[in-house]
Amino acid sequence: MLAGNSYMLLGSQLRFPFSCLKPESHRKKELYRAREPPLTFQLFTRRRRFLNFDRKIIGNGVRFEGPVMDVKELEKIEDDDLVVETCIVRTLPPALTLEDGLQSINEAVEQLKLNPPSSSGMLRFQVAVPPSAKALNCFCSQPVSSAIFPLFFLSKERNNPTYKSLFLNRTGGVFGIGAAVYFTDSSSCFPRSESLIKRYLSSDSIFASIYGFVDINFDTKSSPVKHDAGSFYFFIPVIELDEHEDVSILTATLAWSDSCLCSFEDAILSYELAFCQVRSHFLPTTERFHSKHVRSAIRKLNMVEDKTVEMVSVKALSLGGSNFGADPTGIPFFLREAPSFCQFSFRFSPTVGVASNMLDHASELTSSLQDHVNINSLWASLVVEECSRLGLTYFCIAPGSRSSPLAVAASHHPLTTCISCFDERSLAFHAVGYAKGSHKPAVIITSSGTAVSNLLPAVVEASQDFVPLLLLTADRPPELQDAGANQSINQVNHFGFFVRYFFSLPPPTDHIPARMILTTLDSAVHWAMSSPTGPVHINCPFREPLDGSPEKWTFDCLKGLDIWMSTAGPFTQYMRVQHSHACFSNIYGSGQITELIEIIQAVNKGLLLIGAISMEDDIWAALLLARHLQWPVVADILSGVRLRSIFYTCPEIVENILFVDYLDHALLSDSVRRSLQFDVIIQIGSPITSKRISQFLEECFPCKYILVENHPCRHDPLHLVTHRIQSSIMEFVSHLLKVHVPHRINKWCGYLQGLNKMVAQEISFQICTEHSLTEPHVMHVISKALLPESALFVGNSMVIRDADMYGCNWANNQDLTDTVLNSELCFNWIRVAGNRGASGIDGLLSTAIGFAVGCNKRVFCLIGDVSFLHDTNGLAILNQRMLRKPITILVINNHGGAIFSLLPIADRTEPGVLNQYFYTSHNISISKLCLAHGVKHLQVQTKSELSDALFTSQHEGTDCVIEIESSISANATFHRYLRKFSCQAADHALGVLSRIPASNWCFPCKIHGMEYSLYRLQLRTPPTSSSVDHGHSRFYREGFILSLTLEDGSVGYGEVAPLENRQENSQDVEEQIRFLFHATKGAKISYSLPLLKGSLSSWIWSHLGILACLLFPSVRCGLEMAILNAFAVSQDSNLLNILHHQTENEGEIHKRSSSVRVCALLDCSGTPTEVAHVASTLVEEGYTAIKLKVARRADPVEDAAVIQEVRKKVGHQIELRVDANRNWTYEKAILFGSLVENADLQYIEEPVQDEDDILRFCEESGLPVALDESIEHCQENPLNTLFKYSHPRIVALVIKPTVIGGFERAALIARWAQMHGKMAVISSAFESGLSLSSYILFSYHLELQNAEICKVMDRKAAPSIAHGLGTYSWLEEDVTTSPLGICQNPSTGYVEASVAKANRLLQKFQINQSIVHRTFKGQEVLKYQLKVDSNDFSCIINALETGQRTDDSIVFLHGFLGSGEDWIPIMNAISGSARCVSIDLPGHGGTKVQNHCREGAGLDPTLSMEVVADLLFKFVQHITPGKVTLVGYSMGARIALYMALKFSDKIQGAILVSGSPGLEDIVARKIRRATDDSRARSLVAHGLQFFIETWYAGGLWKSLRSHPNFNQIVAKRLVHGDLHSLAKVLSDLSIGRQQPLWEDLKQSKTPLMLIVGERDAKFKAIAQRMCREVENGQINREDPSYKHCELVEVPHCGHAVHLENPLSVIRSVRQFMTRYVNVL
Repeated sequence: MLAGNSYMLLGSQLRFPFSCLKPESHRKKELYRAREPPLTFQLFTRRRRFLNFDRKIIGNGVRFEGPVMDVKELEKIEDDDLVVETCIVRTLPPALTLEDGLQSINEAVEQLKLNPPSSSGMLRFQVAVPPSAKALNCFCSQPVSSAIFPLFFLSKERNNPTYKSLFLNRTGGVFGIGAAVYFTDSSSCFPRSESLIKRYLSSDSIFASIYGFVDINFDTKSSPVKHDAGSFYFFIPVIELDEHEDVSILTATLAWSDSCLCSFEDAILSYELAFCQVRSHFLPTTERFHSKHVRSAIRKLNMVEDKTVEMVSVKALSLGGSNFGADPTGIPFFLREAPSFCQFSFRFSPTVGVASNMLDHASELTSSLQDHVNINSLWASLVVEECSRLGLTYFCIAPGSRSSPLAVAASHHPLTTCISCFDERSLAFHAVGYAKGSHKPAVIITSSGTAVSNLLPAVVEASQDFVPLLLLTADRPPELQDAGANQSINQVNHFGFFVRYFFSLPPPTDHIPARMILTTLDSAVHWAMSSPTGPVHINCPFREPLDGSPEKWTFDCLKGLDIWMSTAGPFTQYMRVQHSHACFSNIYGSGQITELIEIIQAVNKGLLLIGAISMEDDIWAALLLARHLQWPVVADILSGVRLRSIFYTCPEIVENILFVDYLDHALLSDSVRRSLQFDVIIQIGSPITSKRISQFLEECFPCKYILVENHPCRHDPLHLVTHRIQSSIMEFVSHLLKVHVPHRINKWCGYLQGLNKMVAQEISFQICTEHSLTEPHVMHVISKALLPESALFVGNSMVIRDADMYGCNWANNQDLTDTVLNSELCFNWIRVAGNRGASGIDGLLSTAIGFAVGCNKRVFCLIGDVSFLHDTNGLAILNQRMLRKPITILVINNHGGAIFSLLPIADRTEPGVLNQYFYTSHNISISKLCLAHGVKHLQVQTKSELSDALFTSQHEGTDCVIEIESSISANATFHRYLRKFSCQAADHALGVLSRIPASNWCFPCKIHGMEYSLYRLQLRTPPTSSSVDHGHSRFYREGFILSLTLEDGSVGYGEVAPLENRQENSQDVEEQIRFLFHATKGAKISYSLPLLKGSLSSWIWSHLGILACLLFPSVRCGLEMAILNAFAVSQDSNLLNILHHQTENEGEIHKRSSSVRVCALLDCSGTPTEVAHVASTLVEEGYTAIKLKVARRADPVEDAAVIQEVRKKVGHQIELRVDANRNWTYEKAILFGSLVENADLQYIEEPVQDEDDILRFCEESGLPVALDESIEHCQENPLNTLFKYSHPRIVALVIKPTVIGGFERAALIARWAQMHGKMAVISSAFESGLSLSSYILFSYHLELQNAEICKVMDRKAAPSIAHGLGTYSWLEEDVTTSPLGICQNPSTGYVEASVAKANRLLQKFQINQSIVHRTFKGQEVLKYQLKVDSNDFSCIINALETGQRTDDSIVFLHGFLGSGEDWIPIMNAISGSARCVSIDLPGHGGTKVQNHCREGAGLDPTLSMEVVADLLFKFVQHITPGKVTLVGYSMGARIALYMALKFSDKIQGAILVSGSPGLEDIVARKIRRATDDSRARSLVAHGLQFFIETWYAGGLWKSLRSHPNFNQIVAKRLVHGDLHSLAKVLSDLSIGRQQPLWEDLKQSKTPLMLIVGERDAKFKAIAQRMCREVENGQINREDPSYKHCELVEVPHCGHAVHLENPLSVIRSVRQFMTRYVNVL
C-alpha cells in the first residue's frame, strides 16, 4: 500500500516523491507512464512462421470485474449482462523437472488447439514440479526486453524479509508472466462494447490465485500506473510457478471471450509468447545454486526499491459470497485484509515497475575502490565483494586480530550476513550446517595459529559428506613464518587432502593486479561446487596495519577492473556444458546403458535403496523413480521420505510405491533373512544408516548392485557395487523414466508388505503399550510434530539409529495440494539432515543451528546428551538468532553414552569400566547450561509432558531446549524387548504368508457373495444379563448366521448375536448385514487379514468404504469370524493355524494339553446354602473355576455371605470370581470388599458404577479387580484408554468379542493385558456353538501368545486361564448339527473345551435348519422405465426398485452428477421392511427428456423446479396410490423439500441429506444463476471428464476426496451420455433460479429429517436454521410437542453423507420411518 510521500519507479535510477510530481492537468493522478518506444520482438513458433509485434503484450487478457463482487453494482445488472466464469482445471501427472512440466503443459495446449472450445471460457493446466526454489531465478532469467507483461516475482517470506534473505537461504515464492485475466473496478473507462457485460470469477475456481495491488490503477491500454485511493489492479498470470514447502505447482491459464475482444486464438497467442519466453530464458535444473545470478539480473532492470508498497495475493476460493463491507475509499475490507507481501519485484511494462526489499544499496556495492585507506582493506574488500557476487553471503567470523581486514570488510558489506563465535570449532560446524541447508558454501574467517587447526573436525565432516565451504584463514606474512612469531604455524596445506583446493595468497601489495584476488576466489568456489563438492581453503597473510590506519598504495593494481565494477557478476564466469537428459547414454556409451537397462528390465526381485539425499529435487526424482519401478523401497532416515505424512485417512491408498520402512527389524528373524533374496539393487544417495540392512545386502551377493552418486568417490564399504553410475539423481531418473519396466505382481512383494506391516504394528504396539517415556517413543512421535514447513536434524550415535529404526509416517488430512497429487504422490516428506560424513558427535548442535539458517525452515534437532555437552558452545551461536526461524532442540539425557549398552562390549565388561570409560556417565545440569546462555529449557519425564513440550515449542516463537530424561539400563532393556518382539512378529507374518500359493498373490481371491439366516435358540434358563420375565417359561436367544463364499468356493461362517440390553437391536443389526451383503460382493481378500493388528480394520475401510468403528460390535465380530473362517478354508487350514504360526521353538509350549479351561457361570439368586450346593455340583462336574454374579441384591452383605459360604463349600483349590456388572456404588463395593477380603477371590469384576472409581477401589480395598464394561467402549485405538488401567491391582480384562467388536480388537486388548502381566479372559455372551468354537480356538491362540510373551520378557510361565465360555450350558439347542466340544476331559477330570473338536465343528459346519426362521440370499433390483408428461416436456424416467411392494414406499433422489445407483447400498439395507425406489433425475443416467416445443417457437422452456417436481409427482402417482417418503441428497434434497411442502397430500415425510431451502438474497441468487450457467457452458465445451475434475476439486468435497471409493464414485459420474441435457438441468435447476422456501418451512406439516455431515460447516448451519424455522412455525399449532423437524449430524463425513457414511444414513432413515411413518 502506498503512503503519502511514497516512491514509485520511473524506469531509471531516479527517485521522486509523489508530492514532487506535477503531471499534466489531464493526468492528475498519473505517476508515470512508458516513455521509451517499444522494441520489435520476433518469435519463431512451432508452426515455423514468424510473428512480428510492434508493441509489447501488456495485460492482454480477458477483463473481469472485481475481484470481489459489488453488491450494489450487481443489483442493477440484468441477468444477460452478468457472467460468473468458472475455471476448468486439468491436472497433469507430476513432472521430473520444471522443463518437463512446461513441456507437459505445452503438449496439453497443443491437444486443445486441435479441438478448440467455443464461446467464452477459462481453462487452467497445472502440473506438480520439484519443490526447490526456482521462481526467483525464473524472474531474473527473463530478458530486459521481455515480450510479455506483467512479469513478477513474489517472495512468500512474511517474517520481516530483507534483500539479504534473497541471498542467504531458500527464497520460495511465485513467478508469473502475462495476464490471462485482469480485474478492474466499475469506474474504469472502457469502450461501451466492452463494459456492457459484467464478468466475474467464480469462487469455485479454487486453484486460481489472483495477484496485484490495492490503491494502484494500471491502464493496460496506455501503460500508465496511477496512485488512486480506492482503486486496484489484479490479474491472473498466463504462466505461474507457485512454490510450496514440499512441491511447486506450475500452471498455465487460458481465458477467452469474444465479447471482451479476446478470442481463443488471442489467448493461445498470449500463452505461446509466455511459454516460449519462459522456456528460452531460465537457468537449467542442474545448476547447483542460483543466487549469484540474482544480483546482476535485478540490477539490469534498473529498478529502485520502495518498501512502502505491498503486493496482494488472493485465492479465488476466498472470493465466495457477495456481502463484503468496504472502507471509506470503496475497497472491500476483504482486500484490505488479504495476505500482503512486502518482498517482490513487479514489471508492469518495459519501462514501468516497482520492487520492495529486493536489492537495497545496489548502486553502492561497487563504490570507488580508490577510497580504501590501505591495501589490506582493499584486498579484503575485493575478497568479500567477489564472494557476494558468487552468491556466498553468509560469513562465519571468529574473533582475531590478524583477520581484522576480512572481518571488517564482511561486516560492512550490504549483502552479507555475518555471525560470530569465540569457538572456531563450533563456528565451523555451524558453517557446515548452513551449507547443508542452503546448498551453497558459507565463508569462514579465522585468525592465524590454532584457530585454523580448530576448523579441522568440521573440514573433515564437510569433505567426507561433500559439503562446500570456503575457508579464509588469516596468516602471518612470510617473514614471520618459522621464526617464532606469536600465533604463527605452518598453515600451508594445513587440511591436506580434506580440501578440494588450496591457495595461499601473497600478502596484500599494490604490485600485483587485484584481478588475481578475484580469479583466485572464482577458481576456489568453482572447485568447491564441482563434483566432488567440498571445502576449499584460501590462506590470507596480512602485514600490519590490520586496522583502518591510512597507508599509501598505488591505483595501478586496479587496472582491468572497470567492466567488473560496472556489473554485478563475478570476474570469471565458469560455464558448464549441460548434458541433455536425452543424451544420457552418450556420457557412458550406448552399450553400457543398454546393459544396465537389460538388467533392470529382467529383474525378478528388485530393491530400491534411497540413501541420504540433501536436494529437494533429488528427493522428488527418487519418488518418481520408485513409482515408475514399483519395486520395494527402503528409505533411510536421511532420505527425506522415511518420515512421510499421508494425505489420506487410510495409508493403504498410497499405491505403486511399497515402502519397507521396518526391514531392519524384520531382518532380526533368521527365517526372514533366509527367505529374502534380491537379484537387482539400485541405490541412490549416500550410504544407509542401518548396519543390519547392509549386512543383509552382503548376504544377497552375488547380485547386480547399481550405485548412483554424483561424485567419483568409492562409497562401497562392503565391496558389492557391480555398476557405478556417476550422475545426478535427476539425470539418472530422467533416463529411466523413458524405459519400460515390467511390473510383476508377485508373492515377493506381498511377503514384504505383510512383513513390514506386521513389524510396524508390533513396534507401534510395544512403544504405545510401554507407559514410561522411552527413547524409541521420542522417535516414533517426533514425526507427527513436524509440519511441511519444518525440518529435522538428527544427531549421531544412538539417536540416528533410533530415528532410522522407529521413525514412522502418519496420516494427514491437510489439503494444500492433495488434488494435484492425490493420484500420483499421496504424501509430503520432511527434509532430514545429519552429519554422516565422519559420523562424529562433535559440533552437532552448531551444525543444526546452521542448518536452520540455511534451509529457512523451523528445525527440530534430535541429539544425545553427550553430543550436546560436546558442543555447548553452540548455545552461544543459538543466542544470536539472525535471519532464521525458531529451533527446537530435543536432548535425550540418559546421563551417558547409551549406544555402548547395546553393543557386545556391554555383556563382557565390568559395570564400573563401562560407566567410566564407555558410558562416560555424568550429572551435568543441562537446565543450568541453558540458563547461563539465556535459552528456554523444558524438562520432560512422561509421554504427556513430551507432547505438551512439543506443543509449547511449536506455538512459541522462541528457541527451546527440551530435555528428555532417560536411563541407560531401561533403554537397553526396552530395546531388547523391541528386537525380540519384532523378530517374533516377523516370524509370525512369514509363517502365515508363506502358506499362500504364489498364484493367489497375482490373482487375489474375491468374495463371491454372502447370505445370512435368522436363528432362534431356546435357552434352558434366562441369560444372567437379562431381567427374568416370570410370565414366560421359555427363553430364547436370537441372532444371525453369516455364510460368506469366496470365488474359489471356500465358505466361512460367522455369527452376529446382538445383546438385547446393549446399544444394538435386531432391526439395526440386520440392516447393517444387508448393507454388507451388497458391499462385500466382489471385494478382494487381503492375505494380511489373519495377521490382525489393524489389517481387518484397514480392509473394511479400503475395500468396503466404511470405517470399521461404525459397524455394530456384533456385526463386526460376525463379519471378521466369517472372513477368517473362509480364509482358513481357502488355505486348507483352520482358524487357529492362520492366527498363530507355530515356530520351531514352540515344542515346550505344545506340551500343554490342546484344550482350554472353562469357567462356570453361576447366578447367586438363592440362599447362601443353595448357591453353595450348586457350586459344589459344578466342581463335581469338573469345573476348576466359577464366576458368580453378585450385586443383584439390595444389600452387599448378603452377597458377601453367599461368597463366604461358597468358598467354604468348594475349598481354596477352586478359582472364584465375582461379577458385579457395575451395579454397586463405591461405598457398597468397599463394604463388600471388606467382607470378602479373606475369601481368596481371583478377582472382582466391575465392582463400581463410576468408571473413575475403579482405581480408587483398587487402592482402598487392596482386592484384585477385573474390567469388562470399562473396556467395551474403547476407541478404535483402545491403547489410549487402557493406558490408565495399568494399575497392578487390575489383574484381568474380560473380553467379549461380540461386545468389543471382533477378533482384531479383542486380540489387541488381550495382548496389552498380557504385556502388563494381566489375565486376558475371553468370554462368550450366550452365543451359539459356532461362536463358541471360534472363541475356543481364539482363546488357545492367546494362551500360546502369552507363553511367548513370558519367554521374551523372562517371566515365569503363566498358568492357563479359565475362559468365560460357560454360557454353553444355557443352550437347549444349537445352530450346528455337531456337538460342541466342551465336556469333562477323561484324562484330567476337568471341564475343558477341545481345540480339535472346535476345529472339526468349524471345518464341517452344517446349519441346524430347525432353528432357522428365515434366510436371505439376495434381492433382485428391478429396473424399469416410466414415461410421464408435464407441460412442454416428456420424460422417460429410469427407475430402480427393491424391497416389498407395500402401500408405503420410499423414493430416493440423487444429487447433481449422481444417479439412482448411488442409493442401491442403502436401499438394499432397508428394503427388508419397505419398498425402495430410486430414479435417475432428468438429464442424468438413463432418464431421457424430450422438449415438445418446436424450434423457433420462442424461448426454450426450462426444466425448472416446478416442472421437475411435477414430473416426479406424476411418477409417484404411477408407482403407488398411497403416500411416499422422499429421501433426497443435495439437488435431490431441494426437490424433495419442494415436493414435501407443495404436495403434502402425497408426501408423508422427507429426509433431506445436505439440502437447502434456497437462497433468500436476490443478489446471491443472481450470482448463482450466472455461475451455474457458466458451469453448464463449460460442461458442454470441455466435456464431462474435465468438468468433473474441476467439480470435485472444490472445498465441499474435501472429505469425499479422502474416501477410498472416491475414484470409483467419480468413474460412475462419467456414464451420463447426454451432456446438453445434463448442462440444461445444471442451469435450469440452479438454486439461483429456485424461489426460496424459507417462509414455506414455517407452515410445514410434513415431518422432516435433516441429515448433515459433521465436517460440512456450511450445510450444518443451513440445517440448524431450517430446524429453527420449522420450530418457530409450530408455536401456534395444536400440538406443539409434535416435532416436525429433526436434525441428525453424521460423524466422520462431509457433504456427501450417503456415500461417505451410509451406515448412519441407513439407521437414520429407519428411525425416521419408525417414528413418523410406522413402516418398519
